[in-house]
Amino acid sequence: MAVGLARLCFPESQQFLEAKKNGHKNISAGAFWKETKLMLGQEWKMCVYCIILMTWFNFYSHTSQDSYTTFMRQAKGLNNAAASRASIWMKVGACVGGCIIGYLSQFVGRRRAMIASAIMSGLMIPSWILPSGEHALSATGFLIQFFVQGAWGVIPIHLNELSPPAFRSSFPGLTYQLGNMISSPSAQIVNALAEKISVKDEGGPHVKAYGPVMGVATAIIAIGIALTVAVGPERRGRKFEAEPIAGAALDIPAKDLEYGEHEKKVDIENVETKAQQ
Repeated sequence: MAVGLARLCFPESQQFLEAKKNGHKNISAGAFWKETKLMLGQEWKMCVYCIILMTWFNFYSHTSQDSYTTFMRQAKGLNNAAASRASIWMKVGACVGGCIIGYLSQFVGRRRAMIASAIMSGLMIPSWILPSGEHALSATGFLIQFFVQGAWGVIPIHLNELSPPAFRSSFPGLTYQLGNMISSPSAQIVNALAEKISVKDEGGPHVKAYGPVMGVATAIIAIGIALTVAVGPERRGRKFEAEPIAGAALDIPAKDLEYGEHEKKVDIENVETKAQQ
């Protein structure tokens, strides 16, 4: 309900308004699925890349967050109240980092912002899992999540810019959810490994190794993200407002769309017009 009320305060997107003005609101489901098949045939490599990227990113956030409160209580000996306060500061760092680094990516580039954030989060892992006490853990949790979610802050616009223009709503949501599905066992993996290993920490001589397991896993994921983003594309500043919605392109006959006859006819007409002038 809160999301719906907040959304009422903002206008519809320019793409939606243009589509409504141009009379595309009655496009059939069949036209949408036909264009979807054409898009998947042309953009399947981008689909696979974005799913892999979102798998990394979902592992990134869940591995570094889901077991952190348990880690503070068992390994560091914090009580529930102190662990909760430290977790709140961790989430504050995530919000601040996502806003700041997401905004800075508009100037430094999407890939540079994500790679730098992933590297910084990896470098901070020792200071994230080794300190003791509520204040130290609150500060280091804030800082590492500043960079983890700072990288995440770039993802919404980056996925939109990588999307086929007509599918800029469904493509990011689909690739994100598929990546989320693949990474869904992340917390269970961390917990299962941590509970099989014992280390000495503030909580006692034989505490479950949540810290080392989270640290190693987050380091691997941060490296994976940096490499995946480095080899991937970037389309910063891409425009969508004038693009037709999915299915609108099939107002052109299918044979013209497949074989390019429509473009040929347009070129011939342009040449004839110029000749007459």
